[in-house]
Amino acid sequence: MNFNDGMLKEGTLSGKNILITGGGTGLGRAMGEYFLELGAHLVITSRKLDVLQKAAKEMMDSKGGKVVPLACDVRHIDQVEEMWMEATRQMGQIHVVLNNAAGNFISPTERLSANAFNTILDIVLKGTSQLTLTAGKDWISKQQGGTFLNIVTTYAWTGSAYVVPSAAAKAGVLAMTRSLAVEWAKYGIRSNAIAPGPFPTEGAWSRLLPGNLAQQFDPSKKVPVGRVGDHQELANLAAYLVSDFSSFVNGEVVTIDGGEWLKGAGEFNNLDQIPQELWDMMEASRNKKS
Repeated sequence: MNFNDGMLKEGTLSGKNILITGGGTGLGRAMGEYFLELGAHLVITSRKLDVLQKAAKEMMDSKGGKVVPLACDVRHIDQVEEMWMEATRQMGQIHVVLNNAAGNFISPTERLSANAFNTILDIVLKGTSQLTLTAGKDWISKQQGGTFLNIVTTYAWTGSAYVVPSAAAKAGVLAMTRSLAVEWAKYGIRSNAIAPGPFPTEGAWSRLLPGNLAQQFDPSKKVPVGRVGDHQELANLAAYLVSDFSSFVNGEVVTIDGGEWLKGAGEFNNLDQIPQELWDMMEASRNKKS
């Protein structure tokens, strides 16, 4: 067996319907594909329906199962509630919610507008809380149990320079995870989180770090085991935490980063080495997109 092999037995997630925000791309898709292999059915959501529809078809063609694409901007409660109603209409009971949608700006904090700062808070903290409340209230009213799995970061504990809105938002999600693990356990609802280290996805580093910075900022150099994470490793952990095998795990936040945060807290702290002209280029690029 290799670290990039699936670790759970066939059928582990049979009968489970899992909703994944940000499920059509990147790590959300990687986790979803493994859930399908283990017998789950999926609802995947994000803002771009065309991306979701393409991903859903590709995922079903390669892994089987059922994947329902539903557009939703988690920043808006009306869209969240409408999406949840449609998900339950099409799938019946949703057993697991994986709060994976996120956003980030790498920037000196003084260069961020209030709108840029709030955008990250709205996606990460407000979006997660709105879907959690919507799903949790529905489960409680129907006397159904459920499982939340939230994706946070290692700098949710430590903070990190140059990604302050993300750090603040993820810290809020971490606190909510642990708080609800206690409060809602009596309803049969578990809440856990994963704090991944560097798991690069196609295009992610280049979007955050333009030019040749993506090549210069090699995250593997900060990891004691000497490499970045493989998507299957994250998918294995996520699948365990949403499965019945983890039924006694509640309120836990599992770090999977090869020892990175122990080696040096604050994943982006070393960006103080970036010269001002490159920050200017990044700010101009960000302003074009907003």
